Formats: sequence, structure tokens, C-alpha cells
Amino acid sequence: MNIPQTSFPRVVIIGGGFAGLAAAKGLEKQELQVVLIDKHNYHTFQPLLYQVATGGLEPDSIAFPLRKRFNDVDNFFFRLAEVVKINPEKNLVETSIGNLEYDELIIATGSTTNFFGNTNIQKHAMEMKSVPQSLNIRSLVLENFEEALLTSNFEERNALMNFVIVGGGPTGVELAGALAEMKKGILPKDYPDLDIRQMQINLIQSSGEILKGMSAKASEKAEDFLIDLGVNVWKNLRVLDYDGKIVTTNGVDHFKAETVIWAAGVKGQTIDGLQAECIIERAARIKVDEYNKVLNYNNIYAVGDVACMTSEKTPFGHSMMAQPAIQQGKLVAKNILAKLFNKKQKPFVYNDKGSMATIGRNKAVVDLPKWKFQGVFAWFVWMFVHLFSLIGFRNKAIVFLNWVYNYIRFDRETRLIIRPYKKKNKYSFKEQL
Repeated sequence: MNIPQTSFPRVVIIGGGFAGLAAAKGLEKQELQVVLIDKHNYHTFQPLLYQVATGGLEPDSIAFPLRKRFNDVDNFFFRLAEVVKINPEKNLVETSIGNLEYDELIIATGSTTNFFGNTNIQKHAMEMKSVPQSLNIRSLVLENFEEALLTSNFEERNALMNFVIVGGGPTGVELAGALAEMKKGILPKDYPDLDIRQMQINLIQSSGEILKGMSAKASEKAEDFLIDLGVNVWKNLRVLDYDGKIVTTNGVDHFKAETVIWAAGVKGQTIDGLQAECIIERAARIKVDEYNKVLNYNNIYAVGDVACMTSEKTPFGHSMMAQPAIQQGKLVAKNILAKLFNKKQKPFVYNDKGSMATIGRNKAVVDLPKWKFQGVFAWFVWMFVHLFSLIGFRNKAIVFLNWVYNYIRFDRETRLIIRPYKKKNKYSFKEQL
């Protein structure tokens, strides 16, 4: 891997998401060597992926080069690679570009979409956990309308204009709201020869409320906002199957749709090599103690979505969101430094700063520890928090200018099919040959 030898301890971080980046920041310019490994050379601000998918933002405005963040840090090294396996006995990580020894290891591999074992849905539904996946959704949405223009079959046209979002968490709610705003103010102008009123946006939630992790008031208000925007909200309905054409549920309602976006669950991205008792198989998360140390290992830590720290307050671990990941990454960096300099480590205590979701223009819900509010003010708070959290002045400026322009013009300029996307169940004659 061409990492220089050093007399300083080597800390290897796997993953450049919120947790991995926070850990790397906490270890920079210390008397140790930090090596960050990721299969992408950029950090993705995942809360805004839905805006890339719906043409509100370009992908480079929510992504930031990892090398650029640490340009002036002498003890930092980045390698573009995929970690294949961990060898704890040899203190070694095996990657697609070679092996590397470590003194301390931080696993911050994040999460991936959880299809709960349904291979048919996994094959035909769309995911939205990365920039490429968001661009796939953007292309598919626009291609569907282009194709709807060309068909005279009424049922086929309706299926192309029917969108099913499975999962009523923040991702599903925000995506449904963004699609509804496209239907309201953008698509009728782009496709005047299509009856956009026939476009259907269906949000399916298996439980009796959306935004389940937020307050009852936030859930109720978010549902009202969605209904006002024309979204069909289906509660207590579970998707059982999707063959690329028909969404089968456990109720009497089934949906003919060419586009299903799966936002119903996530699971950790574990790496081979750890003992089986360290892994919670159902959620694919790594068991850690109160210091984020992996069970049975003294120099391996797991942070963020892939880590599961159980307690009386969190019997299933902390929520797989940005704030727990950032806070764990920061504390693990401090604890590694404390260990190396023979100081006492501190246990992790989550500081819940609240949660929020936006449903569209002037519509958002915010739950703070001591204050809960909805509507226009909540929308401005949501925008400020997300702008502040972006990395880099350029990204902040571009996103802010895009939002201002979109708000004034009621437009989404980046509805571009940069790279056409073809669903796996659709093949041209040439592709079949």
C-alpha cells in the first residue's frame, strides 16, 4: 500500500463517512500515523441525497474530497481501496490493493440497505444510500416520463408515472415531499403533453405512523403536509414482493409501478474476520462496549451505524443516524489518544440534539430536547442546520445559492439525464445478444 514505516503508532480507519471522518479529525496532527481507507475518495453528506435524486442539487455539492480535507496534515494518509478482511491475530487489514498492519483499528464502514432477505425486491427496487444510487434514481424518474410520452398504452403510462416509496422514516418522507413538489411545479411545464395529474406518489409505512422515531405531533404534522402535497400515505401496510412491475402487499392494495424506492431499513456493513459472537446477525452490527471497543478485542473499535452499543436506554443500540456516528467518532479518537498516553478513557454518552425532517417548501418538523415545532420556522431551522453541517465553503455556498434560486423560481435546474439508467429487468434486443 506504499505507506511509509514509522516509529509512531499506526491507527487505521476503515470508512470516510460521518464517524470515520470525525475520528480522523480528532487524530490529526498527533504523534501517530493515521491511515484512512475508503472505496470512494470523497465524503458524502447523506441527508441531502434525496435532493440529488430529485434534481435539486448536483452530486458534487454534497460530496467533499477526503484528501482535500487533510491536505496540510503530515501524519495522515488516504488510500482508495476496499477492505476485504480483518486479521486480528496479526493486527492486519487485507484490502483490494494490499495488506496493512495496524496498532489501533477503527471500523466505520457505515450502513447499507436492508431488504430483510427479500431477493426479488433487492433485484428490482432502487436504493438511495450513495451518490451513484441517487443519480440512478434521478435518471430513472426522468426516463420514465420520457417513456410515458411514447406509449399509447394507458396502463403502461400510469405504471411509468406511479412511484412507490417504501419506508416512512426521514428518507422516505423527504423523498416523497420532493417528488410531490416536482409534480406540482416542475413536471407540468417540462411535459405539457402529459397529464401529470395522473402521476401517483405512494408512501408505504408498515407501522401506524410515519417518522416513528420523532414525536407524535411531528408524525401527525408531517403526514398532513404530505397529504396536502398530494402524496398517498399508506400506513399499516407491508410490502411483501416486487417483480419489477407489481408491488405486492399484505393487504388488498397492490400497486402497478415501474419505480419502487426502498427506504424501509438499513443494516451495518460488517467486514469478515471478527469472531462470530461479535456480530449481531439480524442487524449486521458489531457489538461494542461503552468505549466503542469491539467485543473480545482490545485494539479494535467500531463506530457509527455499524456499531451496536446496548444499554437499558438503548437495548437495540443507538439510532443509525449522523449525530451518534459523529459523537462516537470524536470520542474514540480521544480514547485512543488517552490509551496511547496512559490516560483514563471515557465511556460514550450520547447527547441527543434532536431530530428533524423536511417535507417540502416551507414545510418541516423539528424535535429538539425541550422544544418541538413545525412549519415555516422549522423549515428554516432545517436548512440552517444542514448548511452548517456541510464540509467546505464551496459546498455551503453552492447549496445555499441553489436553495435560494429554487425557492424564488420554484425550479430544480439539475433534472438532467447525465448517464441513462436501465433497470435490471429491462433489456434491449442488443443487450440480450
